[in-house]
Amino acid sequence: MESRIIVDSFFKENSLVKHHIDSYNKFIESGIQRIIDEAGLVNTEVKGGYKVKFGKVRVGKPINKEADGSVKEITPMEARIRNLSYSAPVYLEMTPIIGGEDDTEEILGDTVEVYVGELPVMLGSKACHLYGKTREELISMGEDPEDPLGYFIVNGSEKAVVAQEDLIPNRILCEKVTKSGKTVYIAKVFSTRHGFRALCTVERHEDGRLNATFPGMSGNIPLIILMKALGAENDSDIFKMISEDPTITMQLIANILEIREEHNIITREDALEYIGKRVAPGQPKEYRLKRAETILCNYLLPHMGVEKEDLIEKCIFLGRMAKNAIELYLGLRVEDDKDHYANKRLKLAGDLMEDLFRYSFNQLMKDIKYQLERQAIRNKSPSIQAAVRSDVLTERIRHAMATGNWVGGRTGVSQLLDRTSYLATVSQLRRLVSPLSRSQPHFEARDLHATQWGKICPSETPEGPNCGLVKNIAVMCKVTTDEDDEKVLNLLKKSNLVKSVKEKY
Repeated sequence: MESRIIVDSFFKENSLVKHHIDSYNKFIESGIQRIIDEAGLVNTEVKGGYKVKFGKVRVGKPINKEADGSVKEITPMEARIRNLSYSAPVYLEMTPIIGGEDDTEEILGDTVEVYVGELPVMLGSKACHLYGKTREELISMGEDPEDPLGYFIVNGSEKAVVAQEDLIPNRILCEKVTKSGKTVYIAKVFSTRHGFRALCTVERHEDGRLNATFPGMSGNIPLIILMKALGAENDSDIFKMISEDPTITMQLIANILEIREEHNIITREDALEYIGKRVAPGQPKEYRLKRAETILCNYLLPHMGVEKEDLIEKCIFLGRMAKNAIELYLGLRVEDDKDHYANKRLKLAGDLMEDLFRYSFNQLMKDIKYQLERQAIRNKSPSIQAAVRSDVLTERIRHAMATGNWVGGRTGVSQLLDRTSYLATVSQLRRLVSPLSRSQPHFEARDLHATQWGKICPSETPEGPNCGLVKNIAVMCKVTTDEDDEKVLNLLKKSNLVKSVKEKY
């Protein structure tokens, strides 16, 4: 009986879909603003360097525009009955700016708050009319007070967004792979920044060669050349960044000699020239060097930063990856377990909506640029209000929610809410889906892993091809949210526990 009291007190504080609601609240409170700050402004090719700078964003309460033009608040029950979408207007501050030749920017007009589109509202979130209502108030609004909420209403249909399971981003994972009969020792990282995901790897082949791969370049590149291009010109720097352990340095000597003798690469410029010939063949030398640097900034380990100052940090990170790959070969470390739950992360409703909003907002920015340039061609004075077509954002989000086809080619992310019974509804809202293919065996991925204890229900999973790939969160599982890396780093620097990389090298 005592355990019953504990469980009851837990559910007084936490609802069954609290993880989704909290995630969505974080998205509307800070996620949308972060996406808009990343975008910053719209650059146009209008004469005089006309730009539109973005400011604060505001999400209203759910409303509906009637046929007679009047606007009134809408309740979830009304949206269900009338086959409407339960969505809120999004307003964004925009300022017109003229950019001079010598980087002087002049504000052209007043900041205007423009309606940019509609955002589907999760029932029970802070943007919803049901938020903070008592049982009696919910009943008067036509709602069931026992309904878990945590879903959306799109065109009158209730839609649940299913949490997606993913491998952890920005962490080095080691594995052995057999390629054409030979074992390759790999250290890889899914480097993720602002929705862009780049797989970067360091491979140690059987003949001792160390190669790296990253998205901006086809094929692989010798690791030592890449490290030289990133700023480790001296061999001693390369040893220092990878490891000063004699057993590991012995593995590096052959690689360093090969770069000198075969490729004749000594300086950083030589290394950049080698990359430049690969990414921009037949172009002038200055362009090749610039292009090589741009690719290293934007596509190699983008989570470390995309500025030139971050290149040395990327070099150190590559050194750590190389060390891990060599240690795996020497038997000093074991392969990382991809099925260990510490190496997994969940994308909840807020994170998935963030991906969708980022994509839709980028499309809106392209449309604003096109509309402003069209106004200029017709010799009209540029008007921000006329350039923003709100249905660009609204329709892209609504279409993804209605069909379940998400950014990045994922399907079935949003599903029709199962109302067979109360348990079926709750089960669907607490479901997790793995991205692995259903047609292949994946025995290890389907198995119950010891680290799922207390987090994943051991028995609730479908039979057949989805067995072990579609899971459910355990009844008393709480999903924690990530904290901003900068806060943690600043705290460590204040405590003198970590030195900045620039001081170290």
